[in-house]
Amino acid sequence: MFTYQSQKWVISCLLFFLTLGVFAQNKILHCGHVLDGKTKNIQKELSITIEGNKITNISKGYIEPKDGDTEVIDLKDHYVMPGFIDMHVHIEGEYNKSSYTERFTLNEADKAFASVSNAEKTLMAGFTTVRDLGGTGVNIALGKAVKKGTIIGPRIYSVGKALAITGGHADPTNGYGKHLLCHMPGPEAGVCDGIDECMKAVRQQVKNGADWIKITATAGVLSVAKDGDGPQFTEEEIKAIVQTGKDRGVKVAAHAHGVEGMQRAIRAGVATIEHGSYMDAETMDLMKKHDTYYVPTITAGRAVADSAKIEGYYPDIITPKALAIGPAIQGTFGKAYKAGVNIAFGTDAGVFPHGRNALEFEYMVEAGMPAMETIIAATSVNAMLLEEDLLGSIEEGKLADIVASKGNPVEDITTLQDIRFVMKDGVVYKLVL
Repeated sequence: MFTYQSQKWVISCLLFFLTLGVFAQNKILHCGHVLDGKTKNIQKELSITIEGNKITNISKGYIEPKDGDTEVIDLKDHYVMPGFIDMHVHIEGEYNKSSYTERFTLNEADKAFASVSNAEKTLMAGFTTVRDLGGTGVNIALGKAVKKGTIIGPRIYSVGKALAITGGHADPTNGYGKHLLCHMPGPEAGVCDGIDECMKAVRQQVKNGADWIKITATAGVLSVAKDGDGPQFTEEEIKAIVQTGKDRGVKVAAHAHGVEGMQRAIRAGVATIEHGSYMDAETMDLMKKHDTYYVPTITAGRAVADSAKIEGYYPDIITPKALAIGPAIQGTFGKAYKAGVNIAFGTDAGVFPHGRNALEFEYMVEAGMPAMETIIAATSVNAMLLEEDLLGSIEEGKLADIVASKGNPVEDITTLQDIRFVMKDGVVYKLVL
């Protein structure tokens, strides 16, 4: 077994040789078991042919290359799946005991350097695509760098900066002393009050390069404020945000813990509800009526509750919120799944260490969702939400984003926490046989 550092060395060598054209561009994967990301069947003994960055053929049995320029990769002892998609990450950073003082000591360059390692860890965990739901804007630049091949990481869809009301969750100046407030952030910084400012804030994030818009429809656990679940934006403000996003070609995700804020967001037309901690039966019915998707982030809920038990980990005002709200998410998710709410896969990585995203599969299964359905949620369902026809399944014509585990994830979902093979865009980034 390679160590993480040795894997990084091997990857660097592979990328160097790829630039020289030493390795074959075309590949055939001999796959013992294939979960295609769309159906609930496990197919056996298939060959997947990859030309460039796309899947061009899927054949029964193990076919041999017709020329010497095609590389064969033996995955006969593996379970092969589409690359996973995480719909809720924060690549720029990672919470720790010093996070609230680092707001005053770190600049965007510090965040950029940290994000490079976080992106690589995420890809090596089998997540070939992510939706980054908020940072300083470094996340947008990171996505561009990955696309150019400057750094190693997943394909990134970003919101840039999440939108907040003054003093709300995602107002970056919460907790600042008055002597530090040289100016109050406005729409350009993602803080907006009233319809006009909300419209301007959306336009600004799209101008900055955002692929989605995120709003904080309720208060939050980790912001320096007493309230953890009360509503924040008015329904009219959210409608203006959703319509402006629609005009600019982007959809809206809504952070929400409390019922009132969730219901306002759902009625206003957001695409996804994040966390949904206190979602009740009426809200679940509303989500089904409006075809809204639920991104539970169970891992983050459990992580903040665990961290809150460590003395001094969070500021005193945050600890009771983390202890109360965090543990609620898993139970809420179980009820929502049984009620027939649309489920997407998202973790809130960054609240917990990057690279551990696959814990979410385990927690979803614990709450009652069958293992195969969790995998489909993390592949074809999320690709549909991203409106990316070339992602999310193993099919001819799709991009060659493919991962593999040694064990059968339907029988033991924890095997997804040990991904042995990672391919993105036809390039192999990890191969541990």
